[in-house]
Amino acid sequence: MCIDRAVMAIAGTIILLSLALSQWRSPYWLLLTAFVGLNLLQAAFTGFCPLAIILKRLGVRSGCAFE
Repeated sequence: MCIDRAVMAIAGTIILLSLALSQWRSPYWLLLTAFVGLNLLQAAFTGFCPLAIILKRLGVRSGCAFE
């Protein structure tokens, strides 16, 4: 798995988890959903993604060939 796909998978997982937690525990968990969405939006415009930097340091490969 490359960094691009890993970021999308982790972001999607966090969003789904926060949506579930907002239904079971507290609606304040929706703030996590908003944070992830805003981070994805700013990454699309600036190219800066903290999660991608962390994944790169952990050794996830950066090139992604979509077949």
